[in-house]
Amino acid sequence: MRKVYYIYNPKTRTYDRIYPTVRQRALSLLRRLFVGMGLGAGGFIVLILIFGSPSEKELRIENARLLAQYNVLSHRLDEAMGVMQDIQQRDDNLYRVVLQADPISDAVRQAGYGGTNRYEQLRDMANADLVIHTTQKLDMLNRQLYIQSKSFDEVVDLCKNHDEMLKCIPAIQPVANKDLKQTASGYGIRIDPIYKTTKFHAGMDFSANTGTPVYATGDGVVAKAGWETGYGNTIEVNHGFGYMTRYAHLSAYKVKVGQKVVRGEVIGAVGSTGKSTGPHLHYEVHVKGKVQNPVNYYFMDLSAEDYDKMIQIAANHGKVFD
Repeated sequence: MRKVYYIYNPKTRTYDRIYPTVRQRALSLLRRLFVGMGLGAGGFIVLILIFGSPSEKELRIENARLLAQYNVLSHRLDEAMGVMQDIQQRDDNLYRVVLQADPISDAVRQAGYGGTNRYEQLRDMANADLVIHTTQKLDMLNRQLYIQSKSFDEVVDLCKNHDEMLKCIPAIQPVANKDLKQTASGYGIRIDPIYKTTKFHAGMDFSANTGTPVYATGDGVVAKAGWETGYGNTIEVNHGFGYMTRYAHLSAYKVKVGQKVVRGEVIGAVGSTGKSTGPHLHYEVHVKGKVQNPVNYYFMDLSAEDYDKMIQIAANHGKVFD
């Protein structure tokens, strides 16, 4: 019901009805409209501040879902890294050991991506630490997968060449010594026969008469056949795959530099040249530039019992011929 307004008329002592103008009516209507709109807007703002807008609710739900997914992804990456570590250990300690290849260094496997600002663009994201840490794990796993793939390619190549490598590995004694009586002294600290002091003996000595045949212990190529100080007449055979053998104090050569030889082929004759106190063969095995104990490289020439006996004989700490 529309309101009716009156005003007191002192002259007539009566109340006269007031009829507002169009302008007054319009202003009154606008005033009511603005008040209503203000109250409505205020209430809407209060509701948003308390309960949030529908879009904000959806964003909060989406953020929570993404956070959960990142946590699951991070956990799965940890599991994948564990599986990768098992594969790496099997590669280094099984495949490469069987194929006599060097393991891949930890420095190569654990190398990260370069650039200190690689993840800087992720700093502005919500839960930045989790996102960056997860991304780092993913990058590391990708790199390790690449390195492992290359490693398996190398292992496959080694397998293809395995038969050839077995032919080249030093695997027999360099002189006929089935009864082991020619074994004179082994690898390690020994007494020098001339200076009577202890020294490191880098090979094994086999006593034999001058002219006794000396055999190549594995397939390879003659890298040296000549005089060497201390060693006298010396032959060195490069077997490939990191293996090299040395035959010293020879009385004669049966091969020349660059000649291919096979395991069991006569390459020289026992002598007493160089720093030597009697006819014998000094024999060394080098693997990737490092001298090794030759007693570990007679596995095709000795039975289990003979091998144990050889080790005992080679372990004596007596005098050597050179």
